[in-house]
Amino acid sequence: MARALTGRQAAASPRRVSIWTNILLFLSVLGPGIVTAAVDNDAGGIATYSVAGAQFGYRFLWTIIPITLMLIVVQEMSARMGVVTGKGLSDLIREEFGVRATVLVAALLLLANLGNTVAEFAGIAASGNIFGVPKYLAVPIGAVIVWLLVLKGNYKSVEKIFLVASALYGAYVISGFMARPPWGEVVKATLTPSFSFEPGYLAMFIGLVGTTIAPWMQFYLQAAVVEKGVSLREYPLVRLDVVIGSLTTAIVAFFIIAACAATIGVKGIVIKDAGDAALALQPIAGRFASELFAFGLFNASLFAASILPLSTAYYICEALGFEAGVNKTFGAAPQFYTLYTLIIAVGAGLILIPKAPLVPIMIWSQVANGILLPFILVFMLKLVNDRRLMGEHVNSRAFNWVAWACAVVTTVLTVLLVVTSVFPGILG
Repeated sequence: MARALTGRQAAASPRRVSIWTNILLFLSVLGPGIVTAAVDNDAGGIATYSVAGAQFGYRFLWTIIPITLMLIVVQEMSARMGVVTGKGLSDLIREEFGVRATVLVAALLLLANLGNTVAEFAGIAASGNIFGVPKYLAVPIGAVIVWLLVLKGNYKSVEKIFLVASALYGAYVISGFMARPPWGEVVKATLTPSFSFEPGYLAMFIGLVGTTIAPWMQFYLQAAVVEKGVSLREYPLVRLDVVIGSLTTAIVAFFIIAACAATIGVKGIVIKDAGDAALALQPIAGRFASELFAFGLFNASLFAASILPLSTAYYICEALGFEAGVNKTFGAAPQFYTLYTLIIAVGAGLILIPKAPLVPIMIWSQVANGILLPFILVFMLKLVNDRRLMGEHVNSRAFNWVAWACAVVTTVLTVLLVVTSVFPGILG
């Protein structure tokens, strides 16, 4: 006969069950927030962070804090809309703002994401070259892998692979410590804002915002939450998923900037992309740090080369009323898979063109993200504050302040970039 529980054991037992139940529930909804935020540190993002550290030292570290706060707020809004309405962001934009606005946003997003996809395959080519694999072999193999992953998988299996890829971003944290930056100077730069009206500084600032809070992320996250079938009861755990993902992204970005500032920036070496950064680290921080950086670049590029075309296919198919989703077969969603295939083929194909302007494509695709972001945020804010759609789950005042601040800041930065580029020296 089982021994009776003591009072303390009886009280503790339900709590233990509750804790394990919550852990299991969290693991069941884990994925959309972490995966979306992790892909944010893609080849274009790594290139942007690397160049920011190499060219500007630690001057951009302070931006990580406000950008992370904005990322959490914006991602939380997307996830919440997906859970409450059961619809993707493009579905809601089409239903609430009409076909014309939807098509315009779709066209702009397609152009920006095509540039981003090219950047991913450029990252695959650069990292393959570091390990002795020519781009004419690395890029086609990478394209086939990401194509088969989505075409032959289902949402659960694809998400598990994406979560494993997310964990591999730890390579950048390790390489950051191996670079041995002066931590006192790093902390000071992180807590001390600085600003400049130089066009190069403004372009980099917009690029950092655009690559960290990219427009495509909102569409992918909301579509992923809907396809996963998350209920409103499970939403607090989805919010935790979003916060963890956003903080992880910020940590990776922080260490990339710090590592490149402490090594490449100090030596005055000029780099153009993340591949250059990995090569430049070798004589300064050691071969292992260089190879870790290159491995992180390959993982990020392959990972994002799957997600970016996927997010574009989700958006355009939802916008035009076509079936979309990884759980659907090619026969059930032919437009979805055809568009996914075309974006991969074009993105990989452009990389194989000799002397293609890869670096400008990579950097300016991130700037394009920053320019497009305010328009997407305005749509999102209109939708998330509509009580007819969201009921009691509309934005709080604090969330609205942060989200509108993000839209205003990116708009002002874009205007300043245009003005200082057309009229150099006008702002001193």
